Amino acid sequence: MSKLAFTAALVAVLSIPAFADTMSSAQMMRAMPPDSVTVTDWYKQSVYDPNNNKIGEVMDVLVDKSGKITSLIVGVGGFLGVDSKDVAVPFDAVHVTSKDNNKWYLVMNTTKDELKNAPGFTYDRNSTTWMPDKKSD
Repeated sequence: MSKLAFTAALVAVLSIPAFADTMSSAQMMRAMPPDSVTVTDWYKQSVYDPNNNKIGEVMDVLVDKSGKITSLIVGVGGFLGVDSKDVAVPFDAVHVTSKDNNKWYLVMNTTKDELKNAPGFTYDRNSTTWMPDKKSD
């Protein structure tokens, strides 16, 4: 019996590298793509209008199934979260610009009032998706 157990254990151990080879078919990168930024460079960042007035903050970054960033959820209005609203904007509507100190920031060619008047969205934790906000109808 112990000979059978030893043989089974030996076969299991020897098959691990073969199994690992079939699992490692994903391509790995050896360097980062040039001009890449992380999602954290966008998430929770302030958004400004062209006149350098803060108009909102990025609350979420939406990615389609192919991995392409499609839109941003921008929180606008309110004070300390009261009467604030989350709106969806196309990803390409927000541009990166640098300030005098060479620090970059996000700019959108709109006003705070236009964002406040846009349709609102709320995050549904059950479906893990953004849904139209019934309050903004």
